[in-house]
Amino acid sequence: MQTNHAALADADGMPFTRSSNSGDYQHVPRPVAVMSRQYDAAAYTPPHSHVRAQLLFATEGVMRVTTEHGVWILPPRRALLIPVGVVHELDILSALSMRTVYIDAQAAAVFGPACKVVEVSRLLRELILALLDEDVHYQINGRGDWLASLILSELALADTVPIAIPWPRDRRLVAVCTAIMAAPGSRRSIEDWAQEAGASARTLIRLFPRETGLHYRQWLQQVHLAEAFCRLDRGEGVGAIAHALGYASPSAFSAMFRRILGRTPQHYLSEWRGASLG
Repeated sequence: MQTNHAALADADGMPFTRSSNSGDYQHVPRPVAVMSRQYDAAAYTPPHSHVRAQLLFATEGVMRVTTEHGVWILPPRRALLIPVGVVHELDILSALSMRTVYIDAQAAAVFGPACKVVEVSRLLRELILALLDEDVHYQINGRGDWLASLILSELALADTVPIAIPWPRDRRLVAVCTAIMAAPGSRRSIEDWAQEAGASARTLIRLFPRETGLHYRQWLQQVHLAEAFCRLDRGEGVGAIAHALGYASPSAFSAMFRRILGRTPQHYLSEWRGASLG
């Protein structure tokens, strides 16, 4: 893991250094604080929590965030909003340039008590990057304060993405889910997984909704969607993604994508490219 201390200037033109230690942002007397940090591929941050809510957002690279309730895989176009006090851990899946927005508990209350994935619009991205150019103790009623208010406003209006991978507690199901996450394109059946886990297929089918709130096929589709978004962001074609995830055809994959998200992968890509060029 690499730390990064960027030389910047405060309102009076005096140099200041932005820390890459998350603890330095928890008690800043400002509603919003932004930290920049670089990670090497395969870096790991063990379970921890913060007294502030946290928006995890990467401008480059992919990360996996895990809590006791779920797993989220985040490419650059998605951010995870983590409420105050939620214990989470990070696995860095590729070289990562992270921007973390820390939001005090009072300002974050409006976002609710559960983790959620939000779309990072071009405006929200630029607001976050702009606040990095301000002193952490930015002037009230000054540029930094206005940027912070706009960030909160954009987050309140941001589209949420219904992609979450609920995580079980039963050790047999944990073993199966861990194996599927490691090979999301595996063509193994529930019977195959059951034999490996030392349980019957009927037991696993019963455990999935009880432990995760989703039936096996629904849970598997969430894994596929998370993987698909990462591959789409890397520029892979729909046909290649469908094949990698074990679908019989690109149209079968697109039908699943549209059924859950209300738009095809092609529509999703065209929307993002239009926003990027706009």
